[in-house]
Amino acid sequence: MTNLGLTALVQVMVAVSGSESYADAHRETMETGRPLVVVVGADWCPACNVLNTTVIPQVRQRGVLRKVAFAIVNYDREQRLAEQLTDHGPIPQILTFRRTTDGWRMRRLVGAQSVDTVERFITEAIRPREVTARTQPAAADDSVAGKPQRSPGHG
Repeated sequence: MTNLGLTALVQVMVAVSGSESYADAHRETMETGRPLVVVVGADWCPACNVLNTTVIPQVRQRGVLRKVAFAIVNYDREQRLAEQLTDHGPIPQILTFRRTTDGWRMRRLVGAQSVDTVERFITEAIRPREVTARTQPAAADDSVAGKPQRSPGHG
């Protein structure tokens, strides 16, 4: 097997297995200040499977995930955490948490998404001022929508 084939296989295995734990990613974001990106989905959800086996590996290959703390939360295995993160909403959801001078800002992207949309959404968490000035918001921003600002440790 070529290195490229092995890399792709490992990426799919990591995405499907959910071995990128929320606890590890949360610890990383608290230690480094990097934004936290969490994907919440379930094995039985077709859109979640496409996200985890196709979209996220392509986003990872583009290098975007190296700049964030990243976790996958499986709704069936971590139901309480998944419900808290999604606010009992639909799946799949991608959430970003980033520290600002006003506290933590959380944004969510709900439903099936393209690689470009997910990459842009994550990039907005990495470089919020630069990107926001040039683009329209890609997703709901709970801190702006009147909901309380939450830290990634709320779950």
